[in-house]
Amino acid sequence: MAVVYVETLIHAPVERIWAATQDPGSHRRWDARFGRIDPVPGSSPARFRYETTVLPGVRVGGHGWHAGEHARPDGSRTSALRFGSDDPRSLIATGSGYWRYLPGPDGVRFLTGYRYVPRWGRAGRLADRLFGPAFGWATAWSFDRLRLWLERGVPPERARANAAREVALRALAVGGLAALALPAGPAGTALAVLAGTAVALALPPHPHTPAARRCRRRPPDRLAARPPSLLEQL
Repeated sequence: MAVVYVETLIHAPVERIWAATQDPGSHRRWDARFGRIDPVPGSSPARFRYETTVLPGVRVGGHGWHAGEHARPDGSRTSALRFGSDDPRSLIATGSGYWRYLPGPDGVRFLTGYRYVPRWGRAGRLADRLFGPAFGWATAWSFDRLRLWLERGVPPERARANAAREVALRALAVGGLAALALPAGPAGTALAVLAGTAVALALPPHPHTPAARRCRRRPPDRLAARPPSLLEQL
């Protein structure tokens, strides 16, 4: 079973974060993991279907349902869900997860923990060595995209364009260094590309560009790491 954890700190009212994450229309705007999230009308508990692009031109679908919600007097909230896919092309067979909203003096700790069972047997477990980190990165990148939207008013669509532009500029810079180093021969060109790539990756992103590195990827305390009881009881 694979496990993913991501946490960010958002300076916004917990009610705004709740609305932006619980409403399917808002959710799919900032979460890069999903292309579509469609509620199933009249379902109880509330169910939804989702679709995501795993490769160019390849989209896989899945389903999920809300396992429960809980609000505490201190303003914290928890939302749990279960999900899965019947599509044989989907690496994820079944899974479960939760979102926590923990208000504090410095903002709202918004965090998720989810786990899933890969399909395809041993081949799936091997594929998940690449897929798992990529899925965790996409979750963290999306969380920072949400933070920029609620804190700085950067719409998710503009944040995506900012990220694409920044990647292109950094790639052009690396290409420029390689071109300048061509007279030094293959070894000098390779060294220039490696050095340029290292610098491009190390440079901090623009404040309006989402970055996975801004999010915490390991639970800092027991409260964050422990699945909610309302999920464990199901």
